[in-house]
Amino acid sequence: MFGNYINGEWVERGSTFENRNPANTGEVVGVFVKGTPQDVEDAAGAAAAALPAWSALSGPARGAILFKAADILDQRFEQVSAEMTREEGKTLPEAKGEVRRSINIFRYFAGEGSRMPGMIVPSERDRVHMFALRKPVGVVGLVTPWNFPSAIPAWKLAPALICGNTVVLKPASAAPLSAWRIVEALHEAGLPKGVVNFVAGSGGELGQALIQAKPLKAVSFTGSCQIGNWLHAEASKRRLRIQLEMGGKNPTIVLADADFNLAVENVANAAFFSTGQKCTATSRAIVEDAIYDRFVAALVERTRKLKVGDGMQPGVHIGPCVDEAQMNTVLRYIDIGRKEAGAPLIGGQRLTGDGYDQGYFVAPTIFSEVTEQMTIAQEEIFGPVLAVMRAKDFEDAMRIANNIPFGLSSSIQTTNLSRVFEYVYRSEAGLLTINLPSAGVEYQLPFGGTKDSSFGPKEQGPAAMEFYSDYKTVYIKY
Repeated sequence: MFGNYINGEWVERGSTFENRNPANTGEVVGVFVKGTPQDVEDAAGAAAAALPAWSALSGPARGAILFKAADILDQRFEQVSAEMTREEGKTLPEAKGEVRRSINIFRYFAGEGSRMPGMIVPSERDRVHMFALRKPVGVVGLVTPWNFPSAIPAWKLAPALICGNTVVLKPASAAPLSAWRIVEALHEAGLPKGVVNFVAGSGGELGQALIQAKPLKAVSFTGSCQIGNWLHAEASKRRLRIQLEMGGKNPTIVLADADFNLAVENVANAAFFSTGQKCTATSRAIVEDAIYDRFVAALVERTRKLKVGDGMQPGVHIGPCVDEAQMNTVLRYIDIGRKEAGAPLIGGQRLTGDGYDQGYFVAPTIFSEVTEQMTIAQEEIFGPVLAVMRAKDFEDAMRIANNIPFGLSSSIQTTNLSRVFEYVYRSEAGLLTINLPSAGVEYQLPFGGTKDSSFGPKEQGPAAMEFYSDYKTVYIKY
């Protein structure tokens, strides 16, 4: 049994829920204690009590604990990676990449403890020295999703802690074990009690309790637009600092001058790897008319070679949907796509038979001749479903790409340098890639979208410090 972590202790009271393998629902990965609103209140109280001592600790000393936690995760790399595949469904190579990224994130922000940049500027007045120091925000609530169950908790926890905040972490119920392992590593690294608290359970029940917890000063959330909008409204009532990373309907533009084979590979990768369960996944391929038919044919052929199955098995490219509810959502959108765009060129069904009946497997699906008004071109599906759209030329492709409420990630495939810069300056998205998949980012640069995809300061890289810290400005007459 995996208990909640409150005030430095593992708490195993109350009812439980099961964490099952989406590739084999007969396997229970873990049994977790279901947190209650009282647990959240206790966790927030513990975080508030721990705040003065933790924030008074020097940045390098806080960093030393993060470095040690990273080392502990590194020692358990194979175990933690396999557990992620078993609880979330992504392939083992993808899970290993994510765990490695989490370790690197902790080491990156551990190093920030020795820098903690502030400001120093000259005064207009005689013999006045002035500067600004960073200070923590206070108790921070972190609400994380299931699709990156290690990396997203890591990229929220690490900057929050290095800035001197204390934390209440609420992971997604569909995949809580990966976040639990990070908290376990922090505990073993010597993190003082109350600095990090972990409460698993129902998002609706615990989310309401978290947003109402009196010690809370800020909340960082990654998840759906619906829940993000609710959190924004509730947090605004208390004037909490809030950071939201939400949905996307990400385009990849493919121009006639692109490296053809590379473009096919990049679109297939971004659309279908991780079962399309990435907020940065390509869900719209906008292809220039001159190569449309050829490109679609090649993309279907490439997709045909992708192997769907249990992510623990070698040679598998695509795992299951994370749970039955997500699978049913994907299948519902596929039915909508059939009505709007006709039969898919490939896929379009739940996979059954040997190796599939115990899991939530959906075949990678491609719809062609999709137009801008169609539901499957407007709404986030979060599964292995790609809408291919036809554009007359570069200008038309840019218009289609930007004509969406979302603005998270976007990609272009072209060898024309001028078009690259036109795209960079005109694209209405926060994350841009050129001749790469739209999904796949690194931790050293800011991450976040525009329009309905994001709200508040960016995550990751040096920008992450802005959300988790404030400034104390000092003037000294000497």
